[in-house]
Amino acid sequence: MSKKKTMHFLVSGKVQGVWFRAGTQDQAKALGLTGWARNLPDGRVEVIASGEEQALQELHEWLQQGTELANVTEVFYEEVVWQEHERFGIK
Repeated sequence: MSKKKTMHFLVSGKVQGVWFRAGTQDQAKALGLTGWARNLPDGRVEVIASGEEQALQELHEWLQQGTELANVTEVFYEEVVWQEHERFGIK
């Protein structure tokens, strides 16, 4: 059985105004993850995602590419304390 955990991602590059948060939400929902995505004032997108380890790895891989219009330059990630969320939302 896969371990459940919560990951914190910070995605840099051209990731705002390119449907990145909506694409992240679609991917997370398809993978059965919960959490949220939001734009940061510095141009990055912040993502908190909770769920199965394998699904989190798949989301991480997707975040490195992003949407068709995005140009991802870096994805910082770290495991954080477990967070319970009802769904995956956009802030």
